[in-house]
Amino acid sequence: MDEATINLGYGRIGGEILETCIRFLGVPYAAPPVGAHRFAEPQPVTPWDGIRDATRPGATAPQRLRAFPGMDVAPLVGTGWNEGGDYLTLNLWRPLGSATSLPVMVFIHGGGFVIGSKDASVQDGAAFARDGVICIAINYRLGVDGFLPIPGVSTNLGLRDQIAALRWVQANVAAFGGDPANVTVFGESAGAMSIADLIASPLARGLFRRAIVQSGHGAMTRPIPVARRLVAKLAKLLGVTPDRDGFASVEPGSRLLDALETVAKPTTRINLCDAGGHEPAFGISRFLPVHGDDVLPEPPLEALKRGVGAEVDLLIGSNAEEMNLYLVPTGLRAKVGRLLAWIALRKSQPRAWQVLKAYGMGIGRHPGEALGVAMTDLVFRWPARRFAEEHRGRTFVYEFDWRSPRYDGQLGASHGMELPFVFDTLATVTGPEGLVGEAPPQDLATRMHAVWIEFARTGNVPWPEFDRETRQVHRFGSDETVTEPAMPAAAFLP
Repeated sequence: MDEATINLGYGRIGGEILETCIRFLGVPYAAPPVGAHRFAEPQPVTPWDGIRDATRPGATAPQRLRAFPGMDVAPLVGTGWNEGGDYLTLNLWRPLGSATSLPVMVFIHGGGFVIGSKDASVQDGAAFARDGVICIAINYRLGVDGFLPIPGVSTNLGLRDQIAALRWVQANVAAFGGDPANVTVFGESAGAMSIADLIASPLARGLFRRAIVQSGHGAMTRPIPVARRLVAKLAKLLGVTPDRDGFASVEPGSRLLDALETVAKPTTRINLCDAGGHEPAFGISRFLPVHGDDVLPEPPLEALKRGVGAEVDLLIGSNAEEMNLYLVPTGLRAKVGRLLAWIALRKSQPRAWQVLKAYGMGIGRHPGEALGVAMTDLVFRWPARRFAEEHRGRTFVYEFDWRSPRYDGQLGASHGMELPFVFDTLATVTGPEGLVGEAPPQDLATRMHAVWIEFARTGNVPWPEFDRETRQVHRFGSDETVTEPAMPAAAFLP
């Protein structure tokens, strides 16, 4: 049989033989989430006759991209909504040849739970396949269809899709030469948040052996009653009842995406804070997974404290200047004054003045810079360390601190900056409007990519495990392992 043709049991697929690997695109792992399946848990794929073409990526979840001034974002999040209902699919890259029992890496994309796809060029898995790993990237439901706890609908449908994809991997990856007992899930931003949740989920237990959490953690979930405030707000905007029938009456498309854009605006009044006045996403995304169901019976950190997920080897980290992606291209960092910095933070953090003072506002730091540094720690860096602290299994922590020269050197080690280094795809984001500028260091990509592969193969990395006392963190960029002190943010988060 042609090595680019695979029999999945429910149908055959035909991929494409490339110079360094074999690639399969748009492979279904669940039935299209349309019609009666739209708000249903992921359903089995309907078998087919003949060979299904797996050389084109296919549809994506409905979404609408926002432009970033001076930056081409397509390599990072894809080209937007490619219409069609059959989008619960995956891409797979496997090495050339007939090797078996290969390590498997499954990537979950980011995008604030409202945008993104498996097809973004920065996350092309060919380099992993070139180096002996089967790499898979998945789509999942987003926004209203994936992360809105609508009464009468199963919660966390986006996470359930991810679990269905991992079950597909267990059932089918051996046909491609992969080892279902050696699966590593890895993801960035919302994808990393998802993985942190899956580590804590009883429904995902046994589906992966290792996890890499890039700029994510388990603190971005909401209680269902709080998230239901978003259900009510969207239903009012759409003029429908706040239940399954109401939302099912609105087809995916412009009307629904318009409503998502409206609720995303900082001027839209909606309180998504918990009882303590904290908003876990800090306004970055209205849509988050919820806890209090069968997917996440409790907040992930509480589950970790009880030993849930201890069997999973964990590599978790963040970038040194995460919030620069949101504040620098838009020019907001330079424009923000003391009052606006306080207003922006106060919506999510009840002790906003104290936070900003702790991060130097008024004592040598411009308010916009203080806001950016504080939010980098509050939103990403400190919650990632807390997740590492509570995880009872083998845990390693990294920090990505290479600074992009873009925007006159102000972009720095922003959110998403590690992705082209992990995937060894620097060419996709190099150039005058690229994330990394004109001359990124290939040697750093080679080193970082190799660390991800070795972790997937063996669970080992070339620096010591993290614990609360030694706090060992390896810095990619400066290439050093340090004992990291607690951050000022520690005093302001629950």
